[in-house]
Amino acid sequence: MMRVAIVISALLAGWPGAALSQRSVEDFYRGKKLDLIIGYSPGGTYDLYARLVARHLGNYIPGRPLIVPRNMPGAGSRTAATWVYNLAPRDGTVLATADQSLSLQQAVGDKRINFDTTKFIYIGNPNVENNTTATWHTSGVKTIEDAKRREVTMGATGGSTSSQYPRAMNALLGTKFRIILGYPGGNDINLAMERGEVDGRGSNSWASWKATRADWIAEKKINILVQIGLAKAPDLPDVPLLMDLAKNEDDRALLRLLSASTAIGRPIFTTPDVPAERVEALRKAFDAMVRDPAFLEQAKKEHFDIDPTSGEAMQKIVAEIVATPKAQSERLQKIIE
Repeated sequence: MMRVAIVISALLAGWPGAALSQRSVEDFYRGKKLDLIIGYSPGGTYDLYARLVARHLGNYIPGRPLIVPRNMPGAGSRTAATWVYNLAPRDGTVLATADQSLSLQQAVGDKRINFDTTKFIYIGNPNVENNTTATWHTSGVKTIEDAKRREVTMGATGGSTSSQYPRAMNALLGTKFRIILGYPGGNDINLAMERGEVDGRGSNSWASWKATRADWIAEKKINILVQIGLAKAPDLPDVPLLMDLAKNEDDRALLRLLSASTAIGRPIFTTPDVPAERVEALRKAFDAMVRDPAFLEQAKKEHFDIDPTSGEAMQKIVAEIVATPKAQSERLQKIIE
């Protein structure tokens, strides 16, 4: 029976249908232009990672299509996600990146989420990374304890992690963050810090600080108050992990849930209902890209960390977050909204 199974597997692998499927995908993508919709303004980490992917991913897709980045900022990337879900062609010609916390927002019942994040088809995430909350060096706020003693203005894009983290810390840790909403992207908040419009930034990944503002780190122009993730970043050993600051186990469970979306990182996804053979081709292309020494060397030159997650794994993570028990999600909803 084992021999029979081996023979059948070999026959299936060489079945003409598989070759036809591959050829149809190649024929479909040859000469095509794919849009990669970016839910934030230029210059932030979502934008920069997406553009890095856009420059390389087409080389690994059958037919080698051109991928063109398009910024569509607004509402903490919900504008872009809504467009991709409701209006974009569902044929595999539109890719996107949007805030990693959208599935969490859906789980807590955010009424501004008029799409189902579990139905997006995830292609991959180039980097799992911890987020941080940081203040400008002239703010006088160097630690979480400092933020409990005085009001601290924090720039945020909207109902994303940039506002969720400060709100959660206000409710559960006793900080006094005052959130200033409406910035179209992280780069705009960085400029606001430099100008003295705000004291700090509610959320930015540690990888982003290292890639885009290494001089700020070296010159101690920013204070990293806390890191958000499921484990400490190896090069931030002295910065507390958000969930470790919880006062009790219930609060810790809530902060762990809030931290779980860091595993989604900077997601690359496509619309619902894309034909299965094209989804498979896109996922295989992403997996090949993030293993290619040429891509990794280019990412290194641009100071980008690469610690990828496959599309299949991301699909499961999103589903688990959306399926959060109701009691826990309702409590978190009251805090972050």
